[in-house]
Amino acid sequence: MTTKIAPSILSADFSVMGESIKKLQAAGADLIHCDVMDGSFVEPITFGGQMVKNIRPLTTLPLDVHLMIEHPKTQIKFFADAGADIITVHYGACAKISPDYLEETLKLIKSCGVRCGAIVNPDVPVERIFPVFPLCDMVLLMSVFPGYGGQKFIPAVLKKVKKAREYALAIGKPDMDIEIDGGVTEDNAAQIRAAGANVLVAGSAVFKSPDMAATIANLKK
Repeated sequence: MTTKIAPSILSADFSVMGESIKKLQAAGADLIHCDVMDGSFVEPITFGGQMVKNIRPLTTLPLDVHLMIEHPKTQIKFFADAGADIITVHYGACAKISPDYLEETLKLIKSCGVRCGAIVNPDVPVERIFPVFPLCDMVLLMSVFPGYGGQKFIPAVLKKVKKAREYALAIGKPDMDIEIDGGVTEDNAAQIRAAGANVLVAGSAVFKSPDMAATIANLKK
């Protein structure tokens, strides 16, 4: 599968966000990863639907909205209307509410005409989200614990990536996007791709690079 790079704007300078978005597209990014944090599911607060709405006219790239929030169902319409192309939600946030909440939220996302995905943290078995794989356009496996950029990659997650790809193939979804988020660098990208991930979220690796285009190209190859 073609490798896609989704730079996380969590690592961007928020005072010049518009310029950063344009630079990412010019540098060869495939998606724009938008980390939404509510100060409850994770400690920091980042931004909401207004940021997504403001950057939507600045790029033709898909906006990959990662909701690290409690009660994600209540926010789906806001992000769909703001221009999100894909919305992913955490298994952990949904499971606290009810056994069916994740499935209900994914169906709501799809009803808004937006692609959907489920997420598990590094300490959660990927098998927990196997029941919703048929609904998902993407699954996101966290390779750090969510909340802060610049963390080190957790290698044990590679086994989960392999399991996710094998299960996607087993249920007849060979083209499912499997995304990895956290600690992605030019040094470990090949391992990540070999395990079965095809969408790599890279924040610090891209934004701290003196040549974003070269870094994105290296992450892909």
